Amino acid sequence: MNPVTRFATAALLMPVLLAVPLSAQAFAQDSQQQREAQITVSGEGEMAVAPNMAILSLTVLQQADTAEAALTANNAAMRNVVGALHERGVEERDIQTSQFQIFPRHEATDPKDPNAEPGKIIGYQVSNGLTVRVRDLSKLGALLDQSVKLGVNEGGQITFTNDNPDAALMEARKKAVAQALAKAKTLTDAAGIKLGRIIEMNENSVRPMAQPMMRMAMAKEPGDSVPISSGENTYSVTVNVTFALEQ
Repeated sequence: MNPVTRFATAALLMPVLLAVPLSAQAFAQDSQQQREAQITVSGEGEMAVAPNMAILSLTVLQQADTAEAALTANNAAMRNVVGALHERGVEERDIQTSQFQIFPRHEATDPKDPNAEPGKIIGYQVSNGLTVRVRDLSKLGALLDQSVKLGVNEGGQITFTNDNPDAALMEARKKAVAQALAKAKTLTDAAGIKLGRIIEMNENSVRPMAQPMMRMAMAKEPGDSVPISSGENTYSVTVNVTFALEQ
């Protein structure tokens, strides 16, 4: 084999020879990580606070023989409702149209016949919904009462919430982490081993859900005020923490 051929052959084999120790080193590192003893624990924390804001869904629904008449009646009722909201101190930024629908009303057909064609049109229905943020809860009952009197005739949902729940969530996180640490310490002490570094940590937070509201037009008699109980909002946080174990 001439010198040129020997040099070329050596050049081809060199990357393979260099790759072997690198692969062996990576495999050794992976094996070391796999052999590292670990423990995963979870912790839960809750923080209950009084709400300072309510989010309402209010709907005005009007029916008439024609679409124009239904729309006119709905617009008039909605103007009265929005005007009342403003008079009660609700700002324009806290009132938002959530849905608007116009659809025909058909004559009833045989409900037992799934193939029955829709009956003839006997009128029209207009539905206009609002999402309202109420920042002064002391006005909530009177506001609902006035809204119903002025045209709100479909119930929706009411959610008591907090304008800025960050402080409550922070306290819930602290409680969750403290519980996870205490749980891990108890387990390792019982096993006679030491708790090592934190390898991984993640969280899952849960905020209060919307509370269903009764149909307001049916839930109150004329002259009654709407009773409101805001209670407390509970913010929950769950953390999962993985620790290394020292033998």
